[in-house]
Amino acid sequence: MMKKQTAMNRDWIATARTLSEALPYLQRYEGATVVIKFGGHAMGDDEEMASFARDIVLMRQVGVNPVIVHGGGPMINEMLAKLDIKSEFVNGKRVTDAATVKVVEMVLSGLVNKRIVQAINAQGGKAVGLSGKDANLMICDQTDPALGFVGTPTEVNPAVLRQLFAAEMIPVVAPLGAGRNGETFNINGDTAAGAVAAALKADRLLLLTDVPGVKDETGQVVTELTPDQIREMTAKGVIAGGMIPKTETALSAIEGGVRAVVILDGRAPNACLLELFTEHGAGSLIRAPR
Repeated sequence: MMKKQTAMNRDWIATARTLSEALPYLQRYEGATVVIKFGGHAMGDDEEMASFARDIVLMRQVGVNPVIVHGGGPMINEMLAKLDIKSEFVNGKRVTDAATVKVVEMVLSGLVNKRIVQAINAQGGKAVGLSGKDANLMICDQTDPALGFVGTPTEVNPAVLRQLFAAEMIPVVAPLGAGRNGETFNINGDTAAGAVAAALKADRLLLLTDVPGVKDETGQVVTELTPDQIREMTAKGVIAGGMIPKTETALSAIEGGVRAVVILDGRAPNACLLELFTEHGAGSLIRAPR
């Protein structure tokens, strides 16, 4: 019994020390805006979703203004299969026709968005779900006629997000946008998160992925990078495949006024808290030279 009590005391002391060491970072991010791209396997099961939601509620509790921008590709694929809607691909990208975009909106604005909202609210937060179509948050132009209803945000109006911040609410944004002629456009989740972060001049854009970060030639995660280093690594083929669109999003966000972007493993427990509130951080931080 004595050994168990001693171990518990050590755990409590470690917890208290962690909280104390986090104080400078809590103070640094008070009032900061942090946009978080959440999707893919990072969504995990209900337990992992609850853990993510607790982290977001804690961020809001200590004065951070978090915005969640989510994806939902696997859920869209599952629903399309159930409805027997066949997909065509152009250069590896799905063509979003009129039938597909209806399913995309149903899944993203409905099933996925409300699951995240409910998880945050269950942890004591006040989350509000919306899409880029609400309050003209994201106005899009067609990305490529060959891809159908896939859009690129060309105008972002974040006033509604600031109003939610003022009410201490947490926006959860589905990556859909409005066209100038009444169309609904599907937006890549990373692209949508980058556009929202740039419009808000966010302090941080966190891109949660299924890998620990950007890796060098030896396979080691590079903890801090500049835009020039990103371009050089891409030209050499070190950054390749699915990491390219994420680093491109990071570069666009920084050019748009975001202070820094972090690419990190969303499957790691408390990944967002580790990045913001510890000296070690998590993943790969990308920012312009000071």
